[in-house]
Order: sequence, then C-alpha cells, then structure tokens
Amino acid sequence: MAREGLLAEADIESPPSFPKGQVEYDAVRDYKNKLFHLGYERFKMEQDSAGYERFCSDNACWLDDFALFVVLKAHYDSKPWNKWPKELRDRESDALQMVRKQLYDSIEREKFLQYIFFEQWFSLKKYCHRHGIQIIGDLPMYVAYDSADVWANPEIFKLDGGKTPSFVSGVPPDRFSKTGQLWGNPVYRWDVLRERGYDWWVRRLEHSFQCYDVVRIDHFIAFIAYWEVPAREKTALNGTWLEVPTEDFFRTLFKKFPSLPVIAEDLGEKTPKVAQIMQKYDIPGMRPLIFAFGDSLSGNDYAPHNIPQNSVVYTATHDLNTVRGWFEKEATSEAKESFFRYVGRRTSVTQLHKEFIRLAMMTVANTVIVPMQDILGLSEKARMNRPGTTYGNWQWRLLPGQITPAITRYLLEVTELYGRG
Repeated sequence: MAREGLLAEADIESPPSFPKGQVEYDAVRDYKNKLFHLGYERFKMEQDSAGYERFCSDNACWLDDFALFVVLKAHYDSKPWNKWPKELRDRESDALQMVRKQLYDSIEREKFLQYIFFEQWFSLKKYCHRHGIQIIGDLPMYVAYDSADVWANPEIFKLDGGKTPSFVSGVPPDRFSKTGQLWGNPVYRWDVLRERGYDWWVRRLEHSFQCYDVVRIDHFIAFIAYWEVPAREKTALNGTWLEVPTEDFFRTLFKKFPSLPVIAEDLGEKTPKVAQIMQKYDIPGMRPLIFAFGDSLSGNDYAPHNIPQNSVVYTATHDLNTVRGWFEKEATSEAKESFFRYVGRRTSVTQLHKEFIRLAMMTVANTVIVPMQDILGLSEKARMNRPGTTYGNWQWRLLPGQITPAITRYLLEVTELYGRG
C-alpha cells in the first residue's frame, strides 16, 4: 500500500513490537485498522478509480452483501444479525436502501479493503505461477451462522421463524470426541438448493477456483450425508444422518466445471457411498501417515503400502499434532514399536520427521504434502489447530532463518530420490 501511494513511508516505519513466534491477532488488528483508515482516506482523493469500480461490478454478487453486513455488525455493537431491527434482519428492501445511504462511506471502506486484498492476492498468485507453484485453498463445508452468507441467503439454511438455526452441524462420536463434535453451523436445505440448481454452491466454488488452483473441501462426507443435530442439544450425540442429492449435485458441478480440482477431506466417518463417489468422479482423498501406526498395520488404509495413487498423502495435517508432538504426547508404546518395525530401525525423536517425510515421498500417491512444522521437526508447541477448541489456534509463525541451507538440501535430495521433482 505504501508502494502504491496509499500509505506514506512514515506511516509504517515504526510498527509495534509483536511477538516473533506467534500471531497476536487483536494487536495486529488494532495496528492495521489505523493504517487501513489512512489508506482509504488517501484512496478517496484519487482521480482514477476504474480498477476499483471494475472490481465492485465483477464481485457484486457477494461484495455488496458482505460489505453491508460487516458495517451493520459494527453499527449494532457486534450483535448477531438476528438481533438487529426486524426490517434489517429480514432484509426489507426499503430498510436496506436507507442504511446503504446512511452508512455509505463505511460500506465503501469495506469494499476498498476487499479490493486491495484481492489485488494483492492475485498478484501473489501470478508470482507463484511464474515460479511453478500452485496454491491449495481450503473450503469449509459449512459457514458460520453469524455471517453474510446466512443473512443474505436464509432460505437455503434450516432456520426457524425468528431466523435462528433449528438444526446445526456436527459429527457423531469419533476418534476425536466421545460425545461427537457439535460445530453449531446451520445445515443446508438441500431440497431448496436442488430446486435452484445449487446456484449458491456453484458461485462459491467458482470464486474459490479463481482464488486457488486446487480446493480442499473440508468434511467431504456431507456431500453424501450429513449429521443433523437439533439446535437445543449441548452435544452431538442426539443427531440424525440425512442424505444429500449427491449424484444430481455432482452432475450439476461437472457441467459447470468439466475439471473439478478438489481434494476431499475424508478422514472421519467413511461409508461405501463416499468411496463410490470419490472413485466415480476421480476425487483424491487424504492419507495422514500418523494414522497408520496403530492396530492392524498391514491392513491399515493409512499405511504407506496401502495408499492408492489417487491420494494426497500427508505426514500430518493442520488439524492434527505435529509428527514429533504425536510421538512424544499421543503415540502408544505399541504404535511406536509398530513404526520402528515398519522403517526397520529405531530412530531418535529429533530425526523422526525425516523418516515420515521419506515414507510419504516413497508412496505411490500423486501428491505429498508436508506441513512446515514437520519439515522443521517441531514439537506439539507448534501445532496449528485443535478441532473443537476456539482459542490458541492458527497462531504459529514461520520465522526468517528457520529454513536453513541444510533443510533445503535435504528436501531437494529426498524429492529427487523418489522422483517427485
């Protein structure tokens, strides 16, 4: 923004002292919001706004509702949208037109910030492509209730007369939780989506494919069946599996997107129908190696020798512990022995990540993904996310100098050795 004249060099020459090892979001937000205000005030004085006007026009289908939602959230002291005045909650046209006039400058500021972000994002994407790098994005199956998505499209979600969720999302008991996971997001009305030709999903995927080269769809099973829990429940135990018009949905998608560059997050409850759909449409699934070393290693779907070619193999994922953290904090003595027998030798905990990287590289899987924490061999302290928790996540930062020449050489060697160059 400074290079483009939206900020002065003096505006950014003395930033606060932030922690080096992790992100402090509140402090960063306070700092950047002041800069965003300065940038917007300078932007308003520019004569040439053709790029901005084009961006607003091209993205009006989501941008108008999003910017208005953000401004109204601030205007009503961050209250959820179902607590706004009824005429705004229900999106009455006269009321919306009035607040758009009253809050015009604030709305334009939000659109400006989106414009700047996406200008920078697509510049980064072009840079990556020039260097042979593709970007994988992450698409959650569900959206937050208190979001522009639900406020602007209440008819496609299961809401009651007061526009609050009548049923919410989650999963039944699994390896992560004895009472299941109660996510609390509103679930979709697939009957309505089908009548509309899945237009909301088509737009959502279309935007994602513009931003990313490949999209990982979280909780892919919900395209086949989803766990619906009454909104009054405190856990996910008392839910029901409901089916989705899967075949019709994917036929519609492939008409719009002849090539569907997605990765299915298929790590939870898995059914024959999930495997059938993934095989039929040639959709790769995920195979984290830290799931391999438990009971029945020989027949384990995550064991390196059982991983199919159309897969994405991970040492671990952002929702799991690091490899070292798993070994030190979670792995049973049986799992550790199973791992040592599999690789044919005992190895120190400081070299464990290299063994996992090597195992991943030597599988037949089309794609290998290694989180940076596992490339560096870091402990549980560097874990990115703990499912079912809301604090302390997504704060780990990669520091300058952590990727040493020795690490670069190792990655080059193992990549070339297993023909992944």
